[in-house]
This record gives sequence, structure tokens and C-alpha cells, in this order.
Amino acid sequence: MLAVTFLFLVIAGRVFYVQVIHGNELQSKAIDQWTRELPIVASRGNIVDRNGVVLAGNKQSYSVFVRPRSVKDPEQVAVTLSEICGADKGKLLEKIKSDGVSEITAARRVGKDVIALLSEKNLDGVYYSEDNTRVYPYGDLLCQILGYTSTDGSGQTGIEKRYDEYLCGYDGEILYEADLIGKDISGRTARYVAATDGLNVRLTVDLEIQQICDAVMAEACDEYSPKSVAAVVLEPSTGKVLAISQAPSFDLNAVPRDDIGYLNKTGRSVIISDSYEPGSTFKILTAAANIEEHLSGNANAFSLNYVFNPSRFRYVGGRAIKCWSTHANGKHANETLQEALNNSCNPCFVDIALALGKETMYKYVKAFNYGAATGIDFDGEAIGMLIPESSVTDGDLARISFGQTIAVTPLQLAAATAAAINGGVYYEPYLVSEIFDAKGNVAEVILPKEKRRVISAKSSEILRGYLENVVKDGSGKQAYIEGYRVGGKTGTAQKYENGVIAAGKYVMSFIGFFPADKPKYLALCVVDEPIGGQYGSTVAAPLVKKIFEGIIGAKHEI
Repeated sequence: MLAVTFLFLVIAGRVFYVQVIHGNELQSKAIDQWTRELPIVASRGNIVDRNGVVLAGNKQSYSVFVRPRSVKDPEQVAVTLSEICGADKGKLLEKIKSDGVSEITAARRVGKDVIALLSEKNLDGVYYSEDNTRVYPYGDLLCQILGYTSTDGSGQTGIEKRYDEYLCGYDGEILYEADLIGKDISGRTARYVAATDGLNVRLTVDLEIQQICDAVMAEACDEYSPKSVAAVVLEPSTGKVLAISQAPSFDLNAVPRDDIGYLNKTGRSVIISDSYEPGSTFKILTAAANIEEHLSGNANAFSLNYVFNPSRFRYVGGRAIKCWSTHANGKHANETLQEALNNSCNPCFVDIALALGKETMYKYVKAFNYGAATGIDFDGEAIGMLIPESSVTDGDLARISFGQTIAVTPLQLAAATAAAINGGVYYEPYLVSEIFDAKGNVAEVILPKEKRRVISAKSSEILRGYLENVVKDGSGKQAYIEGYRVGGKTGTAQKYENGVIAAGKYVMSFIGFFPADKPKYLALCVVDEPIGGQYGSTVAAPLVKKIFEGIIGAKHEI
């Protein structure tokens, strides 16, 4: 009885092990041995602008497969597929005749006309299934941001890659019964497993504003033949990216994969992934720090009516720092902080930084998120270059005050400036606002993310007024729009090569916002090595003006 009981328990245990513990695995192996499948490719989710306009979608196409063990005439199949699908006859014939090959992909993303011709031939062992071809209705629009997919349809760069897990969906299949060597069984039945289509991704980008920026960037390329030109438009009160434009670019429907050098050069986002010395646009931070410290009662901060030393030079660490102007004939005399911003006078900002000191200045540099990623939902973001506080000399601090000895990304500058003029709150910039399915059901909503308060609302209000006057009466006049309140700051930065200043090479920029009393749009334009331009005030400021005029002309909310 004990022996019988023991044997019974052993058998019962084995049955439990086979049917329960490894049941699913063994069942899958059995199904795999006795079936052959045709993939049903899931439709990749669309990428749309904030208003639902499709920026990346799909068109129906088909894939063609060959099952060698079901092919009766390999020569005929190889010849026919080479003629109709463009397949390589020799390679295809070799694979069909090879042992151990259960399935061959003969062609992908072919049109319905090709499938119609194949159906007429009725070739044994040749099958086809629906596929999808990724299409970009606006060609090169947002090419660095949207990114593109690989040959198998998965996201390779940009939003396509970042949000691939949402966009890709799950493939289905059609299962056919087959014998042990892979031949179809006569009178077989098929089982259909539906595909689950990918989810759609809604951007914060506004197509109309994006097209306005693209047109302005194209004009700048024609006029100045720069190394590159780029612009970003933010909603200052939320951090939403409304447009992000760059030239040169490429058509997403014809990705230049055969020219990797050109693809890498034009495919990276200058706004997000490249750093540069910002020059005088950085003076916004120095001004903000002084205003906030003055209102907070810091005796080292200058009062708003303080008149700076009119000398063109400041000597720091044994080296002279000079203003771009000669100060001849009383120019730059009697400068308060307002006039210093209007005239973009470097010595005044040197005075502010040295008076506040390294610890206080770095408190604001870090609060405005310089030297750190903004947190934008995009891969490959650069963090710029910031000298560690412990290593900063007075000479370094003096130059940082007016945008030298520090490198930032354009996005860092735009997000920091937005915080300075939106009431004093830093928001993480972001590109995607919503994930939803084909029926409109929302899977995820991405809300604005407030990171920290950087200055008080009062300091922000004062700074907005100063920057409005820069456009009205100062170096930013070429961004002025009659009947509208525009604020902003110019920047002209020298470039370096092999550690020394590159003669005649500059990065020219302008950052502006409007309406100045309650900003709804902030735009930064950066022009790298323009030919024929002298300053950010004459090259970049007019470009931002054109962007704002386009937004006004399109009757966007102002």
C-alpha cells in the first residue's frame, strides 16, 4: 500500500508539474510546432499638434512572406517576386532552397497594387499581410523633434523614440495549422489574433506657430547663410513648447540614412542638445538677482536708481573688461540698471556680480536651473557648462555676469527667462501634453510642472518693465511692434576655437516676450555665424519680431 501510494504521489506530482507549473510553456511549444503564423502589424499611434492636426501618421501597406516548405516551384516564385516586388532573385532563390528556413520576408511596405498582381499569380507558399508605412504630412517640419522610425517601425529618434512604448502598439497574427516539417495542412483552419493599435501622442506644439517659425528661419538662412539658425517659442506661464524650429533640416519622408554625417548634423536639436555662450541675454539673470536682493534688503545690491561708474573699463584679477561701446561723447553716462540693460553695458553687470558676491550670484544661477537639465521630455538634452562654485574666481564671476565663461542651451535660457518674466516661477518645459487612443479616450495627461519660485512677483514685474523699455528705447528696438507691448534682450557672443577667440565668428541672439505686462509668448532666436550681420540687435531681434507679427496676424490669443 505504501509503495502504491508513493507511486501515485509521484505520478500526481509529475502531472501537476507538467500541466500546471510548465503547462503554458509546453503548450506554447506545441502550438509553435503545429502552427505557422502571419503577423498582423499594429497601426502605430499618430503624433498630433495641440489642436489634433496629424504630424506623424500612417498609410496602409503590405508585407510579403514566403514559406519555403510550401513552395512547389522555387524558380517561379523567385522570378515573380523579383519582377513584382523588386526582391533580389538570386538571394531569394537561395533562401527558398535552404534547409531550416521556415519563413522569409520577401518585401515590406508595398502597395495594394503589388498585392493585387501577386494574388493573380496565386503562388504556392507566398503570403501577405497588412503593414503600415510611417508618413509625415509636413515633410521636414519638426524633423529634429518628431524623429523617425527604423525599418521595422520602432521609434529611432525624437518623440518617436521617447514615446515608443505608447506609439508602437502590439502586433497580432493569423495562425495556420501545419505539419511537423512546416507544410500547410490541407483543409486547415485559421485563428485570428487581433493587433492592438498604438496610442496617439498630443504635442504642446501649435502647427500654425511652428510654420511661422519655420518660414522665418528659412528667410534667415537665405539672408545670412548662417551655420545654423534656430528658434523656440514657449508659453511662459506653463512651460509648454509652442514651436521649436531649426534650419537646415531634412524631409522625414526621405531620411538621408546613406549620409550619416549630414543626418547627425541636421538631425540633432540645436535648441535642446547644443550649448553656447549666451552673451548679453544672460544679463537678464544678473538684473533679476540685483532687483530681488535689493527688494529683500541686501545692502550689497544696488538700488534701482543707482548710477554706475561711467568708465568703459573694469579691472578684475589684473585683466581689463570693457564695454562694447567706446563711451565717447558721454555715451553710457548716468546709467541706472534700466539704462545698463538698454545699452547692454558690460561693466555695470560686472559691478553687480562682484557686489553680490559668488555665493549670492550662484544661488540665482542654480535657482534659474543653469548647469542642470531642464527636464524636458526629450532624449539627448545637454546641461551646458557651469564652473563649480568652489572654483570660481572674481574674473570668472565678472564674465559670467554678462554671459561669458558659462555655456547654456537655448532651451535653458528660454526656460530661465520665462521664469524671470512670468511672475517668478520656474516651469519645466515640455513637449507632450496627452496620450489618448483612437476613440479619444485619454490614457494620460501631462500637466505643467512648477519646479520652484526664483524671484518674487514684484521683482518679476519690475524686470518686465525694464525689458519692455529695452525694446522701446534700447538695443532691442528692432523687435518693437507698433501697438503691442514687447519686451526682450539682445545678445552677441564671441565663439572660441582651440581655446582662443575665433575672429569674426559670433552667435547672435534675441529673446523676447509679449504682451510685456502679462506674457503669453516667449521666443528665443539664435543665429550661429551669420554672414553680414553685426549684432544680435540687428540680426536676431528682427527675426523674433517677425515671429510675433506672424502670431498676431494669425489671430492667436494675445
